[in-house]
This record gives sequence, C-alpha cells and structure tokens, in this order.
Amino acid sequence: MNKTVRNTVLAVGAASLALFGAACGSGDMASSGSSSTAAAPTTTSSAAMADPAKDLVGPGCADYAKQVPSGAGSVAGMAADPVAVAASNNPLLKTLVDAVSGKLNPKVNLVSTLNGAEFTVFAPVDSAFAKIDAATIEKLKTDDALLTKILTYHVVPGQITPDKIVGDQKTVETGTVKVTGTKDALKVNDANVICGGVHTANATVYLIDSVLLPA
Repeated sequence: MNKTVRNTVLAVGAASLALFGAACGSGDMASSGSSSTAAAPTTTSSAAMADPAKDLVGPGCADYAKQVPSGAGSVAGMAADPVAVAASNNPLLKTLVDAVSGKLNPKVNLVSTLNGAEFTVFAPVDSAFAKIDAATIEKLKTDDALLTKILTYHVVPGQITPDKIVGDQKTVETGTVKVTGTKDALKVNDANVICGGVHTANATVYLIDSVLLPA
C-alpha cells in the first residue's frame, strides 16, 4: 500500500497540482465542470426524492436497509440532507466522514463544498478503510495534498443515476474511474458497489468496498 501511495504522489501532473493548490491550502475542494465520458450528469428527480429507494442497486442494499432501517442514516433519511451531512448520519461511513471533515487531517475539510453542489460520490465503507495499512493512515493525517487527491478521486461532478453510471467517469481530482458491470454487480475500478443509487439532497451515492487510488 505504501508503494502504491508513493507512486500516486509521483504521478500527480502539473494540471492536477494547479487545480488543487488552492484546495489544499484552504481545506476546501476544487470544483470542476467536466462531464463524464459515459453520460452527462443529471440532477435528482422529484420522483427519486419522493421514493428514495427507487434507484437502489447492488447486492448489499437489503443488508444496509436491515442495519439502518430508519432514522437519518437510512436510505430515506439520507435523502433529506446534503451529502456530507447525510454521510455523517450513516454508521457505515464513519471513517470517510472523518476524512472529509477535518478529523483525520485538520487541513482537509471538504464538507462545505460537498454540500454545496451536485455530485456523484463513491463512498468507501468503514471496512474498506480497514484494508489500508496503519502506516498509510498515519501518513494521510499529515499529507493534506495526498488525502485531498484521494478523496476527490471519489467524487464526480453532477449526479449520475445507476442506469447511466457504467463507463469512464471523470472525477473532481481530474482522473478517471471506470465503472463496469450490471445493475447488481457494478464495479468502480476494482471496488465492488455494495449499494448504489442512494440519494441525498444534492448527490447520488454508491457505497463501495475498497478505497479508490488515483493512477
């Protein structure tokens, strides 16, 4: 993992540094108007908000519903809040919330930006972060540029529903994630989608079982 992370840092191009220089200094995430090569981002429909579960895909959705059947962290509860707030109420996403809110690294706080625009978010669950070795987690506590790069690689501008998600999706980090598979067997790069199409007030969320690393 350490070797992978070091290679990730070395791979950062001048364009990426220019895009995120301000973000790393301020602790806020840069925005991007780039669209997916697979499908144009779409906003959440009123029908989706009326029935937050209508777009759910993935083999883990039933287990998610059983684990969080009601309340702010449930599928219905998350639909009422902007994405960073919704994630903070979800017991499956505690580590991710720490990472984006400044608790892991005080210099990286992306909450206001995540809550302020339309996004598609690939959200690693807690067990995904548990796969990362302790030394790398320690590094991320002080390396704000690397943490920002990794986190923004999980975010795509605009909301993309499951019926349009397959294909190459350009992230806020400026890299591309490849979504493959079918409705209940989607993959994002090498990560499996546990439950996708989870709506929040401003985002569409896909819970994944591994942390994505930029090339």
